[in-house]
Amino acid sequence: TTRQRFGVGVALPNLAPRNLSAIGAGWYLDWNTHAKPYGPANLEFVQMVRLKNQRISPDLTTIAAIARQQPGSLWLIGNEPDVPVQDNVTPPKYAAAYQAIYTALKAADPTSRVAIGGITQPTPLRLQYLDLVLAAYRDQFGQAMPIDVWNVHNFILQEKRGDWGVDIPPGLSVDAGTLYTIDDHDNLLIFRQQIIDFRRWMADRGYRNSELIVSEYGVLMPPDYGFSEERVRNFMLATFDFFMTATDNSIGLPSDGQRLVQRWCWYSLSDTEYPTGNLIDNVSGQMTALGQAYAAYIQSH
Repeated sequence: TTRQRFGVGVALPNLAPRNLSAIGAGWYLDWNTHAKPYGPANLEFVQMVRLKNQRISPDLTTIAAIARQQPGSLWLIGNEPDVPVQDNVTPPKYAAAYQAIYTALKAADPTSRVAIGGITQPTPLRLQYLDLVLAAYRDQFGQAMPIDVWNVHNFILQEKRGDWGVDIPPGLSVDAGTLYTIDDHDNLLIFRQQIIDFRRWMADRGYRNSELIVSEYGVLMPPDYGFSEERVRNFMLATFDFFMTATDNSIGLPSDGQRLVQRWCWYSLSDTEYPTGNLIDNVSGQMTALGQAYAAYIQSH
């Protein structure tokens, strides 16, 4: 159904249970794992294993136990491994961790579905990082990396060492990549092109028939940078239109009407650090105007 395509990131879980139903999403994540997810039973919870500081968290025994309790779950392996302030994993270390987690998950629950961690944005620099991950996996394990679901984030942020934005992926020696500006942050042409580029990259590497999810995107910039409520709403609704309708007969998913993206996840339900995209007010717990627009879009489709 349409609802199942719409997800939301839950940065503040204490606000979630009551409000997850109200906005009408079909799935949610909170950058964590849970043996007993707290959301409504009719919402899918997507598990995420973290790799921060080169450490698998939770450990493999816990991961296997959760997989047995939540059979058929989708598991995302790492969060922005390409970003120094997020999971920050070099390609060889990522490949090794992925293999260990994938093996543990499939042994515990053969029906589990395993997704690669989402890089922040599919720019040339970040795609180079992923190419190094795929190559490292082949070097270490003598086969292509087994990826059930492809996953990417779709932010638009500067790539410059030691500066604002998403810095340079670990293991790469350059000092700059794509130098997006703050005003580019909600540029729909860039947003669309990054997704097209990623789907083309997937197809070129033999992953054309894989589902693609965008597990995090939104507006992080504050209103005083020019990102008013109206501007954010317009961007969000335009991205929904794009995700719902974008197809390509040469790179889209054949089993999903050649759509480029199968599911997507807005950032976020509610957050204090990056509140611009909040669907729920983190003080009152009431739906924001943006949350109302999110819910109305799903209802009308």
